[in-house]
Amino acid sequence: MNLFGHEQEMTTSDDYYTPAWVFEDMAVEFDMDVASPPGGVPWIPARRFLTMADDGLTSPWEGKVWMNPPFSGARHWVKRFMEYGNGIALLPMARSNWLNDIWDTGDPLVLLPKVGSFVFVGGTVSYGCFLWGRGGDWAVEAIGRVGHVR
Repeated sequence: MNLFGHEQEMTTSDDYYTPAWVFEDMAVEFDMDVASPPGGVPWIPARRFLTMADDGLTSPWEGKVWMNPPFSGARHWVKRFMEYGNGIALLPMARSNWLNDIWDTGDPLVLLPKVGSFVFVGGTVSYGCFLWGRGGDWAVEAIGRVGHVR
């Protein structure tokens, strides 16, 4: 089932790009960026980029994944990431059941210290975000280079 079936043609209110310093601090190469804009983001160290046309929610994921999903529909992405279990996700602090589900896993989390440094056409992120690591020591070590791991 392809949820989108077409390529993204313009930026939207969901186009918040993770700043380069996050990847520099994590110092890890990903196999896939599963929620990428067309052409990928040049500073994201991933071998493959799944765009809206590829439908990252239903396409197979492989290896270490990076996920910065559309914040307006994060619930479906969180579920898929939880099932897959090998990667690092960036998500907003939100009053939602999915955030409670993440918290209950006991997985490592790191609050991002530099809110407002996200690249967004038309504004900045005005709320807190966090990194969520799954898949073992590599993920914990990578997010631990960004901040204090819970």
